[in-house]
Amino acid sequence: MERMMMRGNEVIAEAAVQAGCRFYAGYPITPQNEIPEYMSWRLPEVGGVFIQAESELAAINMVYGAAAAGVRAMTSSSSPGISLKQEGLSFLAGAELPAVVVNVQRGGPGLGNISGSQQDYFQAVKGGGHGDYRLLVYAPYNHQELWQLTMRAFDRADMYRTPVMILIDGVLGQMMEPFLPMPYEPPELPPKDWILDGCEGREPRVIKTLYMGEGELEGKNLHLREKYRRMRQRETMYEVIYGDDADVMLVAFGVAARVCLTACRVLRQKGIKAGLLRPITLYPFPDSAIREAAQEVRFFLVVELNLGQMVEDVRLAVNGRREVFFYGRGGGSMVFPEEVVDEVCRLYSSSITRLSL
Repeated sequence: MERMMMRGNEVIAEAAVQAGCRFYAGYPITPQNEIPEYMSWRLPEVGGVFIQAESELAAINMVYGAAAAGVRAMTSSSSPGISLKQEGLSFLAGAELPAVVVNVQRGGPGLGNISGSQQDYFQAVKGGGHGDYRLLVYAPYNHQELWQLTMRAFDRADMYRTPVMILIDGVLGQMMEPFLPMPYEPPELPPKDWILDGCEGREPRVIKTLYMGEGELEGKNLHLREKYRRMRQRETMYEVIYGDDADVMLVAFGVAARVCLTACRVLRQKGIKAGLLRPITLYPFPDSAIREAAQEVRFFLVVELNLGQMVEDVRLAVNGRREVFFYGRGGGSMVFPEEVVDEVCRLYSSSITRLSL
């Protein structure tokens, strides 16, 4: 099998097609426009349906309908557009409908700009819509993971009957790099015995999110909570690089993790044993891996393309055992390895000074 060179957005689109996605509805917004453009010609080739909806709200509700009919369905957008889809995401979670949602983040708040950002972390992992719901959230950091995690997203959506989000940024969506297009291998999944496909010869089925009976909605929410507990037990993914002897642990996701990996290599050349802990699932968050690292390292530095969001979850996991510092840039500004190296050197020197006092 030969390696391919594609734009990140196109990698997601082709991986979705290979995984059996046969319905896409979306609305244009930079920097994710290559996804609907690709799907507009690729889906008809495989007998699928592409719809450019009249709005983001319409698109997410079209996905709701397709998912209810049993079709593997996807939508994509960028930060302001994802905000408009939040009600629909809550409805998908409440109705337990599988779907994949891609957010290629741009700078915010408001319309912001079209530069790559990581300012939607809170929105993605805390449930941006209403109600006690969660999304399974993947944060790929290269094109190989874009390919593999997109396929995994469709499988896990069906396995748990839940919407799954792929959270990247405009940098990863627009850049090109080689990857190996591994063939899709479908896992064993539960039958879709709940879909709305006509009830001739059987009892009717109902998919809903409105529960008016006494205690009915609470029971539904307890059922969802149990599902999210299983997801935390089984689906948490992360990677630790240079962790065996790390004295300083960098924590970053997505493209910021690529920056930190370069910084780790430079720091080690300077004699500072830096490691990288990279969450691959942002929900479920790898709390236990953070806690384990806290037993060994001097301090943590969380690096994000925002003004401080994931750092709050890192601090909760560390729970005061070690100091947790933050370095980030907001509004679509990029963090560079030299900045991270300088910040670690400053913090490291300060920590040695405090220990010597």
